[in-house]
Amino acid sequence: MSQLNCTITKQQWRLAKEFRISRGVKNQADVVVVTLSDGQHTGWAEAVPYARYDETVESVMSQISQIMPQLTHTTTGQDLLALLPPGAARNALDCALWDLTAKQHQLPVAQLVNITTPIPQVTAQTLSLDTVDKMASEAASLSERPLIKVKLDRELVLERMCAIALAAPDSRFIIDANEAWDIDLLKQLLPRLKQLNVALIEQPLPSADDHQLAEFKSEIPLCADESCHTSDDLPRLAGLYQAINIKLDKTGGLTEALRLLTAAQQQGFIVMTGCMVGTSLAMAPAFLIAQSASFVDLDGPLLLATDRDHAFNFEQGDMQLLSSELWGGASNGNNQELKKIAMAMDNNIPV
Repeated sequence: MSQLNCTITKQQWRLAKEFRISRGVKNQADVVVVTLSDGQHTGWAEAVPYARYDETVESVMSQISQIMPQLTHTTTGQDLLALLPPGAARNALDCALWDLTAKQHQLPVAQLVNITTPIPQVTAQTLSLDTVDKMASEAASLSERPLIKVKLDRELVLERMCAIALAAPDSRFIIDANEAWDIDLLKQLLPRLKQLNVALIEQPLPSADDHQLAEFKSEIPLCADESCHTSDDLPRLAGLYQAINIKLDKTGGLTEALRLLTAAQQQGFIVMTGCMVGTSLAMAPAFLIAQSASFVDLDGPLLLATDRDHAFNFEQGDMQLLSSELWGGASNGNNQELKKIAMAMDNNIPV
């Protein structure tokens, strides 16, 4: 059986400004790009290794390298579920395989997954954790956006949110604590946060403390992020969270993300789709999940100093339709970066 030609590269994308959450700060996005070729068509995808899940660029590239000999012209996304665990490595391979399949069949991935008419999506735009005044100032600059996501730790929560809500009175808010709260703080904050137009709270407690949410009735839907990776997690989360955040770097690609989406809908969870900080290439497959999500948080490219060619266009919080030249379409071959990679692969030139 013929092997697929596979390349793995690491890239660094500088952020427009420092980005801070409860567990740390970053100034650049470190991503892994995978290309797969059958000799005629080339597909590609991007994944973002995440330290919270014990991933590094090197570990992800090593995972991919180890299974490269098993990637053949008949390999499917279902096969990858058995070859690799959930995570960034499988995400990169799975989404590159979807892109390759789209080009082979001259059909966009949207049609392959039965989305006939994708539409633009309202995405949250994220406020990095900062001082009260700086976060209020940033919120004021986003005051016309319908949905703002706010990164918080456990300090000055109400002070920050009151100032932000005053600066953007017509916006709804998603709070993301990134596991920084405890159950007592959550109970203390909820009544006031409800008055501040907070529509969703992501992962308030450490994932190891999920059990403390049993029998707890929250006035605002709670969303499992770090606690939810694949469809196998849903039975454990039922009764604890009202929503789940689908991120492809957690599910290990679009194949499992679609399974998680279907299972979550069937079990009555509110669906959010989110991202790590990456380029539009990483957002492209997640945009298909966004078509069925109640909350969309795919603003990763807006945090970068620059983005890829054929990138998503964002207009006042609206994420416009995906370019077929970027990913997942019956491409006309105008993507210069991918064309260079494909030519290098054909000539056995290291990339």
